[in-house]
Amino acid sequence: MKFPQRRLAALASVTLVATMGLSACGNNDTSSNGGSSGSGGGKTTVTFLPKNLGNPYFDTSDAGGKKAVDEFGGTYAEVGPDTATPDAQVPFINTAAQQGVKALVISADDPKAICNAIGTAQSAGTKIVTFDSDTSPSCRDLFINQATSEGIAKTEVDQVAKQIGDTGEIAILSAAANATNQNAWIDLMKKDLAADHPNIKLVDVVYGNDDDQTSFDKTAALLQAHPNLKGIISPTTVGIAAAARYLSTSQHQGKVALTGLGTPNQMREYVKDGTVTSFALWNPEDLGYLAAYAAKALVDGDITGKTGDKFKAGKLGSFTVGDGATVLLGDPFVFDKSNIDQFKF
Repeated sequence: MKFPQRRLAALASVTLVATMGLSACGNNDTSSNGGSSGSGGGKTTVTFLPKNLGNPYFDTSDAGGKKAVDEFGGTYAEVGPDTATPDAQVPFINTAAQQGVKALVISADDPKAICNAIGTAQSAGTKIVTFDSDTSPSCRDLFINQATSEGIAKTEVDQVAKQIGDTGEIAILSAAANATNQNAWIDLMKKDLAADHPNIKLVDVVYGNDDDQTSFDKTAALLQAHPNLKGIISPTTVGIAAAARYLSTSQHQGKVALTGLGTPNQMREYVKDGTVTSFALWNPEDLGYLAAYAAKALVDGDITGKTGDKFKAGKLGSFTVGDGATVLLGDPFVFDKSNIDQFKF
């Protein structure tokens, strides 16, 4: 599956600055509530609230958000919990509302647990943009979708089917059991397997809670519980890296296929040593960048979240709001040995 030309061009350009973006994110002053704030000085205050801090995926996406906010002269901040749990984001939402933040960009740990806090923030005038993982649609103003759920699910299933000869047992190593995006993808994977891959049997779904050690241990437990396992799908950047780390030093390297969603920098060594054949992802820096520009468009009144609304997102060009107040970044991109060295995020 390929990016549209416009999206691939954007992807290539951001890889040149991804390391700089991550350094900028890491150099922010850390506040007492576990967040970090960046420079800005404009009137559009945009706070990013990932599922948890210290996650390489969100380090990259939030660096993209900071880049966008700096471009349009706003004030950027990043706050968040250390662990991804359903209620952990609530106090950060409440604090942002009390501070009068103009826009909150949130990757939701749970579709409903933060809705009451979001409602309070909206009543205080804060615009709510979700990205990566959505809340219930009624809880936010706009959702920035990294790719369609159908596209992600099909890409994951197609990759594992190709790698195991379209037959045998597979398992899924997910993030948190309540993660909106993960559950949507898993449901669609099950349907795709049933409809188009009758010789592949999904024998287990386990949850690593987006924690490296937990995901590592769950991988080991999967292989022990299912000795005939031929493949693992891990649609989470923490999970796939932990699973690859386990497989790379085990007797299962090269025998049990692993695919999912990861970043090139995380997965490069495992692709080169033969642990992983291919995996997929959108560009998380582009996702954060787009989310920040969407937040600005909401704050400025250029869009309201109505279907057909249009806005410009800097170097990524123009976007249109779709049904359900959703904006689509693009299709997932497959990384393998032939192309992984072209990307540096």
